[in-house]
Amino acid sequence: MTSLSSKTRFITYIALFLALAVLLPVGFHAFGLLGRVFLPMHIPVLLAGFLAGPVSGLAVGVLAPGISFLLTSMPPTYAVPLMTLELAIYGFVAGVVYRKLRLNIYLALLLALVFGRLMFGLGLFVLGMFIELPYTAAVFFSSSGAIVAGLPGIIIQIVIIPVIVAAMNRTRSSSTMP
Repeated sequence: MTSLSSKTRFITYIALFLALAVLLPVGFHAFGLLGRVFLPMHIPVLLAGFLAGPVSGLAVGVLAPGISFLLTSMPPTYAVPLMTLELAIYGFVAGVVYRKLRLNIYLALLLALVFGRLMFGLGLFVLGMFIELPYTAAVFFSSSGAIVAGLPGIIIQIVIIPVIVAAMNRTRSSSTMP
């Protein structure tokens, strides 16, 4: 494999997962489904980390919220930096734990979700010191906060991401995915 084809593949996978990260929430909102509940942008970011590696997951996680906001006005302005932190950690941790450390996909997914959510909460705390936000880090982690509101999305991620990754891994030997 040449360096050029490797770079081209890397950019192609980032573009694919980034497009999915922007379009999937649009589809959810078009059908009246709540993004805050089902977390559709998270799925392509996690898949980028699992399937294309930590750098791809990080890149998609960093870029998706900002590009989505510029193209669709979603997520809300205050959430863009918070989701950028959260999703970057999701993609990076998923890729490192699963692809580099070769740990179980469920453990990798759990660690990515925990660290990503912690980063969102930390970002919420820090950003909340400078601007007024619709909720605080304490509310975010409370029993009525965003984590509980996002449980349906978290369950969807835990169910479908391992299935998709397993299916892609079965075909990996005959494909050119990194």
